[in-house]
Amino acid sequence: MTRIGILTGGGDVPGLNSIIKSVVYRSTELGWDVLGIRRGWKGLTHLQQGPALDSYSTWPLDRRNTRTIDRTGGTVLHSSRTNPARMKADNLPEHLSADRLAAMQTDEDRYDLTPVVLDNIAHLGLTHLVAIGGDDTLGYADRLGREGVPLVAIPKTMDNDVQGTEYCVGFSTAITRAKELINRQRTTLGSHERIGVFRIFGRNSGYSAWYAAYVTSSRCVIPEAPFAIDQLTTLLTEDRAANPSSYALVIASEGAVWTGATIEEQGEADAYGHRRKADVGEALAAELGARTGIETVHSDLTYDLRSGDPDALDQMVASTFANVAVDLLVDGVHGRMVAIRDGKYAHAPLPDPALGARHIDVPAMYDTDRLRPRYADRLGMPLLLGASIGP
Repeated sequence: MTRIGILTGGGDVPGLNSIIKSVVYRSTELGWDVLGIRRGWKGLTHLQQGPALDSYSTWPLDRRNTRTIDRTGGTVLHSSRTNPARMKADNLPEHLSADRLAAMQTDEDRYDLTPVVLDNIAHLGLTHLVAIGGDDTLGYADRLGREGVPLVAIPKTMDNDVQGTEYCVGFSTAITRAKELINRQRTTLGSHERIGVFRIFGRNSGYSAWYAAYVTSSRCVIPEAPFAIDQLTTLLTEDRAANPSSYALVIASEGAVWTGATIEEQGEADAYGHRRKADVGEALAAELGARTGIETVHSDLTYDLRSGDPDALDQMVASTFANVAVDLLVDGVHGRMVAIRDGKYAHAPLPDPALGARHIDVPAMYDTDRLRPRYADRLGMPLLLGASIGP
């Protein structure tokens, strides 16, 4: 019996349930079982083995219990930011023995629970795994692939920054929502003749801010291109003066920074070593207001963009990615990631964590003088305008 395990890791995005449902429907057509792994990689570290399935960590999936899940956002399997290769002591499963934990300790406060994950995969009778996530979740999928686990990955992130693909599930909905929210707030900015700063996700890559700026004809600042605050101040002052409604706006990636400034990181690092960035939108709005004397407000467009049901493009790509993933497993192909390459459905190597996130090709895509996307010379480029491998 072929039994597929499927999980979602990292932040949720619209379209995850469409992937889950489509994997289930296609697999059951083939006579395969599908077992949902709850809470991402945590489900495979915290599973308590026994004669019955552990309902905290697993959920048998079929056509009946997945029939309507694609009508909503989020993930019915739930998620976590768990990295089994670097588990902190306070996140370890309580049922593991002290002797076994000691054998997996890698430094004072970290443990590599990969042996536990491999044991649990065998215990559940999983013959294949479908892992859905961003670069962190898929980075651990690469580790399991090297351990011999037959798996296929599906990229999802509203940042659209996974190496090897031009598109990640959740991205279209995020940009659609950003466009709606930004355009809606233009009336308030104009009524009060303000400057608006819109913060958007993008710790290391500026795709979300760049595309939101592309479809709203806005300025944007991105992590790949540190900018001069005097330059942005001048541009926004000129925009406001030229605008009949006397307002201006800029979209800022959370990882953007201006020359000479430092945006501090806050809080404890997560399982993948990321700490929360201080709000660049708030800091930038305060700096612009002080420099211009114009009332400047900031709006946080983060979690609004990843909640709710998917738009049509995300739903279509999610369902297609799921079917391509099962196609690969049928053909005996594993250790690969479903992808969009040159505008076409394809598959690519699992993302190498050493490569980091995919980045905007600044010379080709971003005008550093005008702090906005480039619109000219697009003939021959793929639909989404960026290469699948970042510079």
